[in-house]
Amino acid sequence: MSRKIGIIGMGNVGAAAAHYIVSTGIADDLVLIDLREDKVTADALDFRDALVNLPWHINITTNDYAALKDADVIISAIGNIKLQDNANDDRFAELPFTSQQVPLVAKQIKDSGFNGKIVVITNPVDVITSIYQEVTGLPKKHVIGTGTLLDSARMRASVADKLGIDSRSVIGYNLGEHGNSQFTAWSTVRVLGKPITDIAKEKGLDLDALDQEARTGGYTVFHAKKYTNYGVSTAAVRLAYTIMSDARTELPVSNYREEYGTYLSYPAIVGRDGILEQLQLNLTDDELKKLQTSANYIKTKYAESRQKQSSL
Repeated sequence: MSRKIGIIGMGNVGAAAAHYIVSTGIADDLVLIDLREDKVTADALDFRDALVNLPWHINITTNDYAALKDADVIISAIGNIKLQDNANDDRFAELPFTSQQVPLVAKQIKDSGFNGKIVVITNPVDVITSIYQEVTGLPKKHVIGTGTLLDSARMRASVADKLGIDSRSVIGYNLGEHGNSQFTAWSTVRVLGKPITDIAKEKGLDLDALDQEARTGGYTVFHAKKYTNYGVSTAAVRLAYTIMSDARTELPVSNYREEYGTYLSYPAIVGRDGILEQLQLNLTDDELKKLQTSANYIKTKYAESRQKQSSL
């Protein structure tokens, strides 16, 4: 059975995701779509040349929405990263652009007859994931944002760095918006066989500083090179592969939570049918308040974007 992935948007992030897929051979067919015909054609040619030195074959198609009909997963990497420059470190700076482009793309996805899963990187990811679901009409469990999968990784890396251990030995989550209202749910974090709160007391860790490091890590990268791509593209491809392989893995991704009435990041079991099961964490009262604040912010921004779109 052929494994097919589509990537829409071949900027820094989309190209990095495509390279990861090509270099690891996790798809048999790859569909690349971008408004810049020359760019996407050049990328396809570059990948063709790369495949000569790889132990697998991948069929690459460019700018053909019809080819998405039987895709397993589509990754949305549409964006205009330049809008975030001088935007006071706010991912919502891209919303005026993405809220106009995404409905057009989503309609073409729907018209192709696509009935797979959508993985959304496009910022602001929680709002954009909602728009994709609304326009395509796909089940909510089949449209998933990368959300805080990356932010949780940044938190785990920061904690591990302080303790001198491998980041995969740290367990725990950042929750809420993939943006400034997110937070590290320290009650979920365990390391060295203990809750992080115990380790923090023993070793003098500043959890507030680590939380800030996780929240602003993307901006640190952005200010240095004017975009981020490796971390988020890896998170997106991991999510896509988790779906395609029916791995049934617990991941902190942006999924629709009925109790909050919005997409936001909260751990869920992910497999071939998208969101298979939503977890219920035992959060503290303070964490629950932060999560509600984040949900309210996402809902407000979503309503604003749809109101503007309907007035155009």
